[in-house]
This record gives sequence, C-alpha cells and structure tokens, in this order.
Amino acid sequence: MKNNIIDIVSNRFNSKDKWGLVIGDIMLDHYIIGDVKRLSPEAPVPIVNVDDNVYKIGGAGNVALNLSGLGINTFIVGEIGNDYSGEVLKSLFKENGISTKNLIKKKGPTTTKTRIMGGQQQMVRLDYEELSSGPSEIELKKILKLISNGPSAIIISDYEKGFLSNTALKKIIQAANKKNIPLLVDPKGKDLAKYQGATAITPNKKEAYLLANLTDKDEKLLEASLKKITKKYNFDYIAMTQGELGIKYITSNKIEEFPTRASEQVFDVSGAGDTVIATLTAGIIANLALKDSFELANLAAGIVVRQIGTMPIERNELLIELHSLTSINTIKKVTGSKDDLINEIEILRKNNAYQNTQEKLIVGFTNGCFDILHAGHVTYLAKAKEQVDLLIVALNSDSSVRKIKGSNRPIIGEADRALVLCSLKSVDSVILFDEATPINLIKSIKPNVLFKGNDYTMKNVVGANDMKKWGGKVILIPVVKGKSTTKIIKKIS
Repeated sequence: MKNNIIDIVSNRFNSKDKWGLVIGDIMLDHYIIGDVKRLSPEAPVPIVNVDDNVYKIGGAGNVALNLSGLGINTFIVGEIGNDYSGEVLKSLFKENGISTKNLIKKKGPTTTKTRIMGGQQQMVRLDYEELSSGPSEIELKKILKLISNGPSAIIISDYEKGFLSNTALKKIIQAANKKNIPLLVDPKGKDLAKYQGATAITPNKKEAYLLANLTDKDEKLLEASLKKITKKYNFDYIAMTQGELGIKYITSNKIEEFPTRASEQVFDVSGAGDTVIATLTAGIIANLALKDSFELANLAAGIVVRQIGTMPIERNELLIELHSLTSINTIKKVTGSKDDLINEIEILRKNNAYQNTQEKLIVGFTNGCFDILHAGHVTYLAKAKEQVDLLIVALNSDSSVRKIKGSNRPIIGEADRALVLCSLKSVDSVILFDEATPINLIKSIKPNVLFKGNDYTMKNVVGANDMKKWGGKVILIPVVKGKSTTKIIKKIS
C-alpha cells in the first residue's frame, strides 16, 4: 500500500461534496442472547435464559453502514414496515448518521431475522417477512429524482425481497448510466438480465457458479463463463469475492487476481461481502485506482472477519491497518515479496557483491515468530550471521503465528517484530510469510545454509531434505538455556 492511499482514505473518503446512494432490501437483525443450562420438561428442547436483546441493521442497511463507516456521506433507499422493527431500524440509522428521509413505508412487516442464541451457538432463527411488490410509480419517481441529484456512486443490494423489481432496476440503471454514475450490484439469484448495464456485479464464488449455471467446480470453465457474462450483460467488470483467496477481477477479455493478505484469525465471514462492495464504491468515489480499490477492499474485509457477528468497517480501523502495513513496507531491510527477494539475491550472487573474496556468496536462512525478542534470539541470530555473508530471516505473519501458537499470540504485531529484527546488525533481510511453514521460501531462495536451534533435530527441520538437492547444509545452533518467549509470558502473567 502506498502512502498516498492513506491520504486518500483520510481526506477524500470524507469529502463533503461527494455522496453515495445505497438502494436495496433493508432488514433488521435481532439477537436474543442467553445461556442454556437445562432442557425443557415440556419437550426435548433447550431452555434459553435470556440475558439481552441486540438489534443490528442488516441487508442493504449493512452496506450503507459500511459505506458511512468509511467516511462517505451516505443515503439509503428501501422499505420498512409500519411496526416496531421499522422504528428500531430508523433509530439505528439515525444513531449511525444515515438519513432516514428516503425510507419507504410498506404495508407488510419489516423484514426481520430473529436469532435465538444459547451462548455463542445459534439455536433457531425466526423470519418475519412478506415479499414486496416493488416501489409504486410515485415512489420510483422519487428514487429517480434522487439519482438525478448526482450521487457519486450507487450500490444496489439485492436480497430478492421484491423491492428491487425488474421495472425498478431497469429504470434505476438507465438513470445512473444517463448521468454517468458508477453503479455496483450485489446480485441475487440467476436472472442477470435485470442488472444489464450496471458498472459491475460482486458475487461470491458460490453465487458466481450459480450465475454461470455450472454445477462442476471447474475454475477455468467458471472464468470463461464469467467473461461471456460480462460481455453479454454489458458490465464493465465482475468482482468475484473468494473469501481468504481475495477478489478476482474479470472483464470480457481479462482476468486478474487480487489476493488477500490475512493478518488475523478469521472469526466470522458474515457481512464481508457488504464490506467489499462498500469499500470498492468508496474507492470509486475517491477516484482511487481500481487496483488500489481492490487491495483496500481485501484489507477492509480482513478486518471485519476478525469480529464475531456482522460488523461494518470503520475508517479509523482501516487507517490503523494501512499505517501498520506502510510501516512494514518502509522498513529498509524488509523485502515486500518473495520475487523481490530472489531478484536481490541473484543480483548479489552474479555481481559477487562481497569484495576481497573469490568464494561464492554464502546465503543463510532462518525463520521464526520472534515474538518478544529476547537475548536467546539475539545470540542465535548473531551466531548464524558469523557463518554467512547474507542472513535472511523469514518472519511468521500475525496470521501464521496464531495458527501455530493459538489465538492469544502474537503478543507483538508483525510490523513491530519486523522493525526490531531489522535493527539487529546480524540480520540482512526480513521477509514475512503467511504459510504454516517456510518451505516454499526455502525452495525458491535455495540458501547455502539453513539455521535452526538445537532444540530441533535434523528430522524435524523443515526443508532439511530439500537443502541436499542444491548442496546446502543445515546447522543447529545451541540455544541459550532458560530464554524463551513462553517463559517471559508466564512470568508476566
């Protein structure tokens, strides 16, 4: 991420002269929360002792919350019933600074999803809903007039509850195109004709297979089908969300991957799609390059999935994450990618950069979490450096540390761990990796020496067998007894 993206998120996302419009199916998410300690004597069902009632904005409303949370001046259009749930929604929108003046009252109930929770476990869900017949002619005229006022971008959030009728969608998309307003759609169902002419649609992979009418999970066939769909329905592009794999950008003649960079444990993916479409739209409103918007959307989705339940993104959360990444990428010794590191090593090897020696450059490699750097780490790295010309340290990302050591680790974040390592004279280069092991890095770099502590055995050292293939060797360095991060944490506790 470049520093100018931080400036754009800080300033252009909060521009007073630009605004976003969300149109779609609004819902109320109601959580009845309690504990389960016994079964009912009346029937074999658990008794939930209710502790709390929690209400959250759902559906298109959550998209609006995400857009507003990013700092975009946001307006929403949708239907609510003349009932208690409708009043709760209006109150929640006002609390979050989103105008309710464009909410349309319908005859039926407000779409409400009531989830009864026993601890963290959902016991049952109760749905209150009645399909809409769509906006009336008068209501549709009001929506089109709102579009004529020139929102900077429009999001269509379709849950097939009837409000977004084919007639309404056609006129809304035509009005947006007439004003050259970007319009992004979170689609539902298989009927793509109703979205024809939209700037983009943002299905998840499961929805994409449905849209492509494919039953076999054939990635190449899916890509080919989505290219045809983009052309057939006159979309500029399709942004297919793929969870931890990131976003796939598809046009009629091109496909590009924007992988996510997970840095935390995933708790709940619900609502991540809302965050992606809102962040992409915020990027469009701020005139951010599309590539940067995709990377930003991945980053925002990575933040919201760390939290339990549907939670919208907040601009400050995104800025903190951006600052963290920028601090890592600007540390002198940190290499941004595996390819960059390999290129640097090859240049050094070819140029025989270390003068006054006829021998080849000796590249050393080690890896670890290095969480709470202590004397044992420093001594180990110094001894490794004594035996090589160039010492590369592969540092486990926050996500990788959690997989190995549990949800309470690391104590120190990856940016700070990288900075401290780079301050050591013994360390020449640091590269972050997300995988469980650094085997792919080892095979790509082909170091001359692989270092581990002698608390390992040769059989347990990842990459030891591969080192033999290119004539490398493994050295086990004696560890300093009594020095460990685990012991430090226990002592603090």
